[in-house]
Amino acid sequence: MAIVLAAGKGTRMRSALPKVMHKVAGLPMVGHVLAAVRKAGIADTALVVSPGSDWAATLQGAPATFVQTEQRGTAHAVLAARAAVTPSHTGVVVLFADNPLVRPETIALMLDRVEGGADVAVLAFRAEDPTGYGRILMDDGRISAIREEKDASAEEKAVTLCNSGIMAIRVGPALDALGDIGSDNAKGEFYLTDLIALGRERDFVMVVEEAPFDEVLGVNDRTQLAAAEAVFQDRARAASMAANTLDAPHTVFFSHDTVLDEDVHVEPNVVFGPGVSVGAGATIRAFSHLEGAVVSPGATVGPFARLRPGAMIGPDAHIGNFVEIKNAAIATGAKVNHLAYIGDASVGGGANIGAGTITCNYDGVNKHRTEIGAHAFIGSNSALVAPVSIGEGAYVGSGSVVTEDVPPGSLAIARGRQVNKADRAPVQKRTPDRKP
Repeated sequence: MAIVLAAGKGTRMRSALPKVMHKVAGLPMVGHVLAAVRKAGIADTALVVSPGSDWAATLQGAPATFVQTEQRGTAHAVLAARAAVTPSHTGVVVLFADNPLVRPETIALMLDRVEGGADVAVLAFRAEDPTGYGRILMDDGRISAIREEKDASAEEKAVTLCNSGIMAIRVGPALDALGDIGSDNAKGEFYLTDLIALGRERDFVMVVEEAPFDEVLGVNDRTQLAAAEAVFQDRARAASMAANTLDAPHTVFFSHDTVLDEDVHVEPNVVFGPGVSVGAGATIRAFSHLEGAVVSPGATVGPFARLRPGAMIGPDAHIGNFVEIKNAAIATGAKVNHLAYIGDASVGGGANIGAGTITCNYDGVNKHRTEIGAHAFIGSNSALVAPVSIGEGAYVGSGSVVTEDVPPGSLAIARGRQVNKADRAPVQKRTPDRKP
């Protein structure tokens, strides 16, 4: 099982939002950790929080929550969830909710080590500048202790093998030993890391695994939050480019759940918000922003397009420059190429929506739908006042304000008749330019 520690105060974030709820790639940091646990194949998870942490109920999967009533250190926090551990569990992996980049494979490896016979497995990393990190001390190739920075001697501070905080513990004597940890340290807290020295005394089998620094990066302030975001984006870009083309990878931003099929072409300065999937062979052109949208194979979006939640772009459809789509389905081969807003609507296959067209979907109280049939043509600068239906193959004349349904195959013209008055234009009198 997994125990995720999320009871820290996070004062360095200087935010009313709990630290672990700050987002990386659109998902709270704690959500990343819980997702990694699930992907590692771990069914049982306990989340340790501080009193009054109402945010825990909003998390996907609703993990079992335990309250650490007093902030007395990491060992004390693990023991707060001790009741979640049952005899059916062989090992427990302890994770931190502010380590959003830890990989499922690493979590599974740590648990495998204790399920394979180790009493304790520690996840370490190498640091050129280890200042601030707990040092892992080795003796004859075996781990002997983990020393926190504040308690380390000058010689120990020179050690570059550092503790990530992530630890797997075998259920039984090793886990029970947490209750014997003392608080004889600079902060007077019960450190999980002191299990190592205690385990050495009790002949526990203890092993060390190493991970890259960027995988175990902890977030304590907004600068580190930005660093975690950068690592996530680099990972996502590299994974995407295995089968897709990103013209300027460093300008493309992904969400935690972005899905690109094969042969997608993404031009520069594109942002994928949460809930986006893009089908094979689609093109997302420059400066487009997508969120909560599905783009079907072969479709083209942008440049400068915005797809909002509920946008469904059909195969080979075209969404052009300065077009916004919200809660609307654009069917196969339909075109919305210029300067349009299509919201709460459906657009049939092969329909053409002219420049400047808007669906007037909101009456100030309620939203209403616009239905546009297949192969309909909506002339430029038209306003479709919902609820309204434009029939299959209908034609709406440019500049129309349509307030009634248009039958299939009909021509609708809804605009004032033009009247020209001869010699009625005002004549502007010009004054001669004056030099200063």
